[in-house]
This record gives sequence, structure tokens and C-alpha cells, in this order.
Amino acid sequence: MEKIFSDFEIVSISELLLKFLKFGAVGLSGMIVDFFFTWLCKEKFKWNKFLSNSIGFILAATSNYLLNRIWTFESENPDLRSEYLSFIVVSLIGLGLNNFFLYLLHEKGKVNFYLAKMAAITLVTLWNFLANYFFTFR
Repeated sequence: MEKIFSDFEIVSISELLLKFLKFGAVGLSGMIVDFFFTWLCKEKFKWNKFLSNSIGFILAATSNYLLNRIWTFESENPDLRSEYLSFIVVSLIGLGLNNFFLYLLHEKGKVNFYLAKMAAITLVTLWNFLANYFFTFR
């Protein structure tokens, strides 16, 4: 058990809360990117809503990686490729969860598509923060 935690930096609750708030601010900027490209693809290009959602989500994940690397987690990892890949894997799992919640809320629950999307983003935020804190930017 000791070995498992030896790779993780111990931080105070206030430091963790600050990181979570920064992560949330970055997430809000990503949400703007996400909603804009989802709207553009779905409403203007008339693409499938789940494809449009995925495109918005991936573009937001890329901008979120850059901002979280620089500002939230202040990563100095020289292996950008590996770190970005880890971030994208976490984001893709989040995308699967996001689409699952979107399907449940919109298709099954008949909630407005964009309200369901907002709820899905909210539900996936905690997963994304914890996975990136303990996995991507440890």
C-alpha cells in the first residue's frame, strides 16, 4: 500500500481545492469551446447530434489540456506526447460517460438536448479532475 502512494504528491485540502477551482475555470472555457463547435456541427452543418457532441468535446479537451498543463497543474513533464495522450484517454473515457448521460437524459428522459448536455458535463467533471490529478499530472 505504501508503494502505491509513494508516487503521489501529498497536498493540503486548500491546495487541492485551489486546483479544483482552476480546473473548473478551465472547464468553463472548454465548455464554451464545446458548446460552440457542437452547435456549429449540429445546427449549421446538420451533422448527427452525437457526432457533433463528440467533435465539440474533443476540441474542448485539447484546449483544456493546454490550459490545465500550464495553469492548473503547472506541469513540467518534458514528455508532452505521453502527457497529452494520457489526458486524451481520460477525456475519451469522459466522452463515453458524457454521451451515455446525454443519451439517458435526452433520448430516454426527453430533457432538452442542451440542458441534458450541461447536466452530462457537470456529472463528468469530477471524474475528469480526479483522473487527471492522479494519473495525467501526478
